[in-house]
Amino acid sequence: MVTIANNITPINMRILYKNDTILVREFLPEDLDLFLALLADPEVARYLPPNTPERYRQLFAVALEDYRKGLFSRWGIWDAVTNDFIGTCLARPFVEVPGQLEIGYTLAKAYWGRGIATTVSKALVAYCFTHTSARDVVALTHPDNIGSQKVLEKAGFSRAPHNIVRDQKEAAYFVLHRPA
Repeated sequence: MVTIANNITPINMRILYKNDTILVREFLPEDLDLFLALLADPEVARYLPPNTPERYRQLFAVALEDYRKGLFSRWGIWDAVTNDFIGTCLARPFVEVPGQLEIGYTLAKAYWGRGIATTVSKALVAYCFTHTSARDVVALTHPDNIGSQKVLEKAGFSRAPHNIVRDQKEAAYFVLHRPA
């Protein structure tokens, strides 16, 4: 069970993280086309579970609803200088292991290899540990997605000795324990 800090409301969640280069914020309804275009790119979606555009529309609608419900959702990642759309990220309870929270990210190919995924991962971990009592933050990657695995290791995660099976597919399981 994860306990959520009482001092945060959806109003406070408009901007999740900001530094000189990126901004992580709630999606607005008008961002749907950017979200769909990102996930329509075959290279970006290569390691993601297969989904249809309609399913992505549903996920986007759920994200918008989640902003009113609490701490966890999916957010957009934006260039803090140009306001260009970079990608999406999420934080949510990890269904497979109670008490753990899961993070994830998907970036447009133009932004790969720039350290953005590592920065976003660290920001999501800080968000999770600051606003909850979760003992661990976890992330899953496709077993062949070496790039994302390196990102998670740079962000402080360690690969668990066993993989996780989700939707009948094996995924590499990474864990970061709450600091003592």
